[in-house]
Amino acid sequence: MRTRTGTRPVPGHIRDRDRGQVTVEFLGMTPTILITLVVLWQLVLVGYTFTLAGNAADEAVRAGTATAPDARQGACEEAGLDKLPDAWKGAATVNCATGGGMVTADVQLNVPILFPGTADFPFEVNGHAGAVEEEVG
Repeated sequence: MRTRTGTRPVPGHIRDRDRGQVTVEFLGMTPTILITLVVLWQLVLVGYTFTLAGNAADEAVRAGTATAPDARQGACEEAGLDKLPDAWKGAATVNCATGGGMVTADVQLNVPILFPGTADFPFEVNGHAGAVEEEVG
């Protein structure tokens, strides 16, 4: 095969021009890849916080229904905080209420930023659960 100038191309010459291209493209994409991973990790933390809040509310209302009304708030709060990881437990609030034959529990948790236990977003995730009040006696 001849080029326009009439000389033959040197074997491997065209390939040598592209040497290192993959490395340059990878280095250019590295910030995009890292930002994508950080965003995905943060979304996992948000979802996990919703799961923890719902489970804590379920545990709290379950303990609240099996306790006498005068000790309900203490038992409810203890059960709601019992299985929370330490990073979420610090700012968590658990409130139980009784009315109309129902016991309800509300749990508020803060969503951590990237590393649980370091800093939190300024909004809360709420978990809510309710169950029929049991007769103690």
